[in-house]
Amino acid sequence: MKYGDRFYFKSMSDFVGTTEAAFLLNISVSRVKVLLQQERIPGATKEGRVWKIPLIKGIPQVKECDRGLRGTWRRKRCDKTTRIHVNKPKIDRNRKHKSLEPVITVRQGSRKTYCHTAEVKGSCRIVYQPDNPLPCGAVVWIEVLPDTVVIPQSLIPIGVG
Repeated sequence: MKYGDRFYFKSMSDFVGTTEAAFLLNISVSRVKVLLQQERIPGATKEGRVWKIPLIKGIPQVKECDRGLRGTWRRKRCDKTTRIHVNKPKIDRNRKHKSLEPVITVRQGSRKTYCHTAEVKGSCRIVYQPDNPLPCGAVVWIEVLPDTVVIPQSLIPIGVG
């Protein structure tokens, strides 16, 4: 809700951090931090080391810039189901070569992210369909509703590889 130049929110669930905002806007966390430094996300506040970014209609709002290219962030909520599955050939390759490449795939529409862990902030369901696999061949996956935030995280392998 907006009153004058101030934003008023009903609960803490109306706020997200930089990682969740990046997922909702379909941009990187570092780009969100740049937008915050440029004060282009209205109502965002920093408490200690943590940013509190307000959600308006379920997504952070970003002010357009007068000059330069138009921003490529998402302007409305995504209505596509997110699917998470494990890439077995990558697991086998990691075991064979003693490497730590990400084996979890998070797909939301045409966007594909590889990671080591995926945190699901909401409800989801596990699907097993051996007769109707995904285009990549997966027969077991996790489906997450469009309103649910999924945060992919990768490890930085040190001394491995």
